[in-house]
Amino acid sequence: MFMFLFLVVALAVVVGAVTLSVIGGGDSAPLPDGAPERLDDPLPLDRPVNRADVETLRFPLAARGYRMAEVDDALGRIGAELAERDARIADLESALAGARAHRLPTEKPAEGDHQ
Repeated sequence: MFMFLFLVVALAVVVGAVTLSVIGGGDSAPLPDGAPERLDDPLPLDRPVNRADVETLRFPLAARGYRMAEVDDALGRIGAELAERDARIADLESALAGARAHRLPTEKPAEGDHQ
């Protein structure tokens, strides 16, 4: 019986200490209210997004995971930039193919010359 009473008192002390440390203390509380986490958009505005930018991109957590709007905005921007790059690559490949097709044919070696 003494052991049971000791455990109940010890549990009450621990619960009280944790409660006071979390909610008590006013301005000097050990766990002050933090500022709400917002995505400080680290994606560069003055140049295209590169691989390192995507690898360092971190989204703040919300109560139930990530903030969907912020993730959607970042992924939308990355998707748009990738689409622009793909279109630019396609244009350049088309221009290169056209240049190759209009290139002057090289001289053929004479039939007697075998190199």
